[in-house]
Amino acid sequence: MAATVFMVVRLHNLFAVVMLGGIYSLLAASLLVVLDAVDVAFTEAAVGAGISTVLALGALSLTTSQEKVPSRRPLYTLGVLFVVAVTGAALIFGSLDMPLFGDPAAPIHNHVADAYLAEGQAATGVPNIVTAVLASYRGFDTLGEVMVVFTAGIGVLLTFASVQAGRKKDDEFDEGEGGE
Repeated sequence: MAATVFMVVRLHNLFAVVMLGGIYSLLAASLLVVLDAVDVAFTEAAVGAGISTVLALGALSLTTSQEKVPSRRPLYTLGVLFVVAVTGAALIFGSLDMPLFGDPAAPIHNHVADAYLAEGQAATGVPNIVTAVLASYRGFDTLGEVMVVFTAGIGVLLTFASVQAGRKKDDEFDEGEGGE
C-alpha cells in the first residue's frame, strides 16, 4: 500500500493515478478481509475501487491526462511541509491515549457491543447481527453514506450534461460559420 501511495504522489499521468487509486482501494479491501472486517472490505471494494474509479475516469475524460506541474517556490514548499508536520504531530499526539489494538478492556468493548449481540435480533427482527447494526442501529450513518454516493453521482451526471450542452452549442456555432 505504501508503494502505491508513493507512486500516486510521484506520477503526473492522471490516468495512471486513477488506476493506482483503484489498486490502493483493492489492497485496502484485502487488508480489511485479513482483519475480519468483511462487510467494510466489501464496501471499500465496491465504493473505493469500483464507483470512485469510474467517477474519476469520467472526470478525467473531461480534462487532460497530464497534471500541470506548477513552479514550486521554496517558501511555499516549506509552508506546506510545516502544515503537514503540525497536522501529523497533532494526529500522533491524539492517538497516544488510545487503547492497544485488540485490548478486550477497551471502552468500545464495554458499552453497546454486548447489547447489540444479546438483543439485536429480537429488537430489530433481522437475523444477521451485522445487517441489524448497519441497517437499524446505524441507519442514519448508512443513509448518510448513501446520500454522499448519490450526490456524487448526480454531480457527475450534471457535469456530463453541461459538457454535452457545451459541445452542442459549439457544433451549432461551427455550423453557423460554415454556412456563410
